[in-house]
Amino acid sequence: MNGFGSGTQASVLLLFTALVTFTLLMCVMAGPDRDDLANFYTGYLSLTPLKNGLAIAGDYISAATVLSTTGIIALTGYDGYVLAVSTALSLVLLMFLLAEPLRNAGSFTMGDVLARTMPGRAVRVAACLVTLSATLPFLVVQLSGAGSLLTFILDIPHVAGARTACIVMVGSLMIIYAAIGGMRGTALIQMIKIVILVGTSAVVAVLVLHRFHWSPDELLTAAQHGSGAGPAFLRQGLQLGTSAGERLDFIGFQVTVVLGVACLPHITMRLYSAPDVPAVRRSMSWAVGTVTAFCLLLIVMGTGAAALVGARYITAADPQGRTSVLMLSQVLGGAPGSAGATILYSAVAGMVFITLLSSVAGMTLAAASSLAHDLFAHAARRGRAKPRTEMTVAVWASVAVGTVAIGLATMVQDWNVGVLTTAAICVGASAVAPTLTYSLFWRGFTRTGLLASLYGGTACALLLLAFSQAVSGTPSAVFPDAGFDLFPMQSTGLVSVPFGYLAGWLGSRLDHRRRAADSLATRRLYEENEARLLAAAE
Repeated sequence: MNGFGSGTQASVLLLFTALVTFTLLMCVMAGPDRDDLANFYTGYLSLTPLKNGLAIAGDYISAATVLSTTGIIALTGYDGYVLAVSTALSLVLLMFLLAEPLRNAGSFTMGDVLARTMPGRAVRVAACLVTLSATLPFLVVQLSGAGSLLTFILDIPHVAGARTACIVMVGSLMIIYAAIGGMRGTALIQMIKIVILVGTSAVVAVLVLHRFHWSPDELLTAAQHGSGAGPAFLRQGLQLGTSAGERLDFIGFQVTVVLGVACLPHITMRLYSAPDVPAVRRSMSWAVGTVTAFCLLLIVMGTGAAALVGARYITAADPQGRTSVLMLSQVLGGAPGSAGATILYSAVAGMVFITLLSSVAGMTLAAASSLAHDLFAHAARRGRAKPRTEMTVAVWASVAVGTVAIGLATMVQDWNVGVLTTAAICVGASAVAPTLTYSLFWRGFTRTGLLASLYGGTACALLLLAFSQAVSGTPSAVFPDAGFDLFPMQSTGLVSVPFGYLAGWLGSRLDHRRRAADSLATRRLYEENEARLLAAAE
């Protein structure tokens, strides 16, 4: 129980209702016509760089980033700081290396980028399957967390029925946003979300710093004491350990975050809505600046939660620390029931709620777009599907993806599903990043290499993760009492990322030897598109 009275609950419910009503209205107003594919997938390329940058930042900052990263900072200190920095660095990497070539190569989905130089049904099917592998786990994590978080926010008894109802409510809204709003509608929601998120977080961070007389030293000293770890709070090791293998695991996880987060399909999809290269460049500048500022606010809020709430109370409410920012707002607001406490807690609760809604809506749209555009329109109909038919399939694909995600989230709501976030990021780093890198920058990349990097990187990441310490053999694992942890790490990046790059290179080299004529045709097709791909030149 959060300890607030009925007045605060009424304020929170009123705010939630207002947010849902307003965002639904925005989706309906911005939604495309039933045969308007360009509007559904890209919003007519009509977003200004500022708006598109805010939308990219909104998609990039998921509920897992807001809640889990804050909790990790509050509970592990230094390890959480590095994670926040790695999260920002990932978007910087996307900005400088992949953003412009992706904008030049893509139309609607990752499949369009890959099929530009290697057309074919197999490429489209692979792109769709990997997109689902990267987005569906994230969706399940967000929805599963929604059940626990909303019952905490609304002070509802933490029982399975209440959590299931919250999951279904958030999932249903997610389906409506993606199906009705399309790219433009979800972009508006992301813009609203990021403004609320940064504004509210800035207020909380200012209150934390004010409480400690604007002294970082006082804040860090109090955080060390509140964490119960003492000086270890400011040293690496609280999250994964300090042995040589555990330090290696820590490094591998950060590398995976840097390579994988920004390459996830629901992030790269936003780049295709920029009208030209200068626009995508300015959009990414806004996105990077916004995300970097927010990550700094996360560090202040997480440290403030450790100092003012304490690790003992945070873990008692949620072992992963996902409620730490909510508990921090309770402490900062003053006495329970006071006007200040009600306003601050309601604002933070609204921030969490809109973050949950917008995060799942963007991921649902990415998965549904790939199903409709790559799998149906190009793999099944060989590019001959009518726009109206493809739009109908996209809408029903949103319903299908959302329904599956709701069902899975309901089934695993009692599990520690944080491993699914790791799975999605590992797929992004091990399959999507190698494939996009080779496809955009290597003339010798072939269809066999592409399929090898997509399927090989995904299979390696998921297989190793299934037998990792994140799934079994450790107290924080999904199955702590089981003992099939054959892979002695909690993240697969140190093995699966090199494997994904190696599979792509090896598959392409073997393809050159076996089918020299086809490989030569692929190389010529790349060379014909290279000027536009890398420099937007015709």
